[in-house]
Amino acid sequence: MNSSIPSRRPPVVLVPACNRMLGQHPFHVAGQKYVDAVRLAGALPLVVPSASREELDALLDLADGVLLTGSPSNVHPSHFGQPVHDTTLPLDPARDDWTLPLIPKLVARGMPLLAICRGFQEVNVALGGTLHQAVQEVDGLADHRSRSDDPVEVQYGPAHPVHLVPEGLMARALASLGRPADIVVNSVHGQGVSRLAEGLNVEARAPDGLIEAFSIGGHPQGPVFQLAVQWHPEWQAASNPVSMALLRAFGLACQDYRDLHRPPSR
Repeated sequence: MNSSIPSRRPPVVLVPACNRMLGQHPFHVAGQKYVDAVRLAGALPLVVPSASREELDALLDLADGVLLTGSPSNVHPSHFGQPVHDTTLPLDPARDDWTLPLIPKLVARGMPLLAICRGFQEVNVALGGTLHQAVQEVDGLADHRSRSDDPVEVQYGPAHPVHLVPEGLMARALASLGRPADIVVNSVHGQGVSRLAEGLNVEARAPDGLIEAFSIGGHPQGPVFQLAVQWHPEWQAASNPVSMALLRAFGLACQDYRDLHRPPSR
């Protein structure tokens, strides 16, 4: 009788979809670059079109990690006690309705998380922080937006350095690159962290002091890979050593979570 243990399936990573009107019909959409990034991390992407609050635990029961994507839309400012500053900017309240309550649940489980741009802002808001709705209008802060009339390669090209917090989660994830003190990132966001939520640790700042990355601390089981970044590491990730180092660290954390919570059956 063959008693060998079958090969493990890849860890499953939930990827939330956004909501769009295409013509006269509503659609759920997820950017291909985020799905590709999950595969580069060695994981299996599972795009979630939408969810009710009653479905969140069942979704997390299926998963070994979550990747919160960027989006053209912003988190509705009512979630951090502000009116809408610019009514011309897109919102996606249907996404807010389930991703914001999802975040405390995955944090409590110690599930690996990589949150990007909108996802970065979602995490801060979901855990009690606030946002600048127009970073470029805040005294002392730079304009972090890209020019919409530039080619996409220019919009997502290198924009500014960020300084890493020594010995932080991100610095450790980039140890294979020689523990750089600074990395250069793209910048296509108009909003940013104003007040950081309690329990979040700054991992990197832009030259103007704006928080560009944070992690979630305070887990009783020890350090957990729960990282949020304001830039877009998924952009041309396969050719970017920093992006690949982050994705590998995320993927390994998802594998560890899978192995701990889903032991192989014979």
